[in-house]
Amino acid sequence: MAPRRVADSFGGYRARLVEQLRAQGVADLAVLRAFGEIPRHRFVPAVLERQAYEDTSLPIGSGQTISQPSTQARYLEALQLAGTERVLEIGTGSGYQAALLSMLASHVVSIERIPALAARAKATLAELGIDNVLVVTGDGSLGWRPNAPYEAVLVAAAAPSVPQPLLDQLRAGGRLVAAIAHGERQRLVRLTRTAAGADREDLGPAQFVPLIGRHGYDAGGAAEVRDR
Repeated sequence: MAPRRVADSFGGYRARLVEQLRAQGVADLAVLRAFGEIPRHRFVPAVLERQAYEDTSLPIGSGQTISQPSTQARYLEALQLAGTERVLEIGTGSGYQAALLSMLASHVVSIERIPALAARAKATLAELGIDNVLVVTGDGSLGWRPNAPYEAVLVAAAAPSVPQPLLDQLRAGGRLVAAIAHGERQRLVRLTRTAAGADREDLGPAQFVPLIGRHGYDAGGAAEVRDR
């Protein structure tokens, strides 16, 4: 769905960002349209509004950042959304990516482990009239079973392996995109659920913060035990 139109002076900046993404190879017209519609400056601190449409990550408080637009566009294209899907997003952060997803899918469930960020994201989404995103606070590595199964899962963090609960909540034929850590390196992967398990594709290098949770890392950066 399109957000409620709020008058602002950033339309030209959004148009320029869209052209930058197009020049970098983003070809999905729905993804480009979402970047042209969603006001990124509403999801960053007021002092950073003028930097909101640069292709860079920005701090959003609680030690977290909003990812650079080109990275988010790459993720969103990899999901290959048609507009009818139920999507699970792990790592709400500012809520900006959830807002983008709101225009690309039928319904979005977004999980954020930091209560202050979740509350702020809910408020911003509500102010923009985006009503097909449910933000919940919790351990994203466990997914959100009440709304499962999902046609797509997007993990905005790096895990030592794909959390099994997220695969379990993915519908057959559905796609999961996540960054997987191999020592100091990360690779972006797309898994497509099949009757026999999942087909895996390597989409290239990635760089994300660790996924903190039972099926990710602990707060100190060590991999959690994932035998239960």
